[in-house]
Amino acid sequence: MAIKFQYNKTSLQQQEKQLKMRVRTLPTIKSKESALRLEVKRTRDEVERLERQLEEEIGGYKSMVALWDEFNPDLITVKDVRLSARKVAGVIVPQLDGIDYETHPFSLFNSPSWYAEGIALLESLATTGIKAEFFALKLEFLEYARKKTTQKVNLFEKVQIPGYIDAIRKIKRYLEDEESLSKSSQKIMRSNLEKHAESVEQEDAL
Repeated sequence: MAIKFQYNKTSLQQQEKQLKMRVRTLPTIKSKESALRLEVKRTRDEVERLERQLEEEIGGYKSMVALWDEFNPDLITVKDVRLSARKVAGVIVPQLDGIDYETHPFSLFNSPSWYAEGIALLESLATTGIKAEFFALKLEFLEYARKKTTQKVNLFEKVQIPGYIDAIRKIKRYLEDEESLSKSSQKIMRSNLEKHAESVEQEDAL
């Protein structure tokens, strides 16, 4: 991105103001990036842990596959997934507060004795699955926010700050050269005026 500027004092002040703002803001953005990077790692670790746990739980229920044929899956449903939000380095991040289930009544006399245990197992499995899915979505969200923040850090560090420094250097050099030329011109004019005045005085003396 090319920095637009003009060779005058007003433009110099504008470039210096923009540079100052970015130099002052950069540490804050870097701190935000570090915090998001850490949160991304934590969330990724949690996703991996939950996925392993889900696989283990599913593997543990394989021995009961014959029994599950007798089970009515409509006995338990997800009533609500409660979410809230919290800020991580200024970025609003979703948070899972809880999962509410609704258990439908069934006859204890006409149903197999393990139905109650089956409902508890299904709830546990669903909870792990929902958590794994939530943290995977949260990871996507955090990765996007971290990527955008990293892009801003790179833009400031590698493009804009060096660009403003270079623009300021060019404007200052131009203004210094202009001032030097102006002083030289003034000296020449002063010298010529003095010579002219001397010649006039000599003519008057004659």
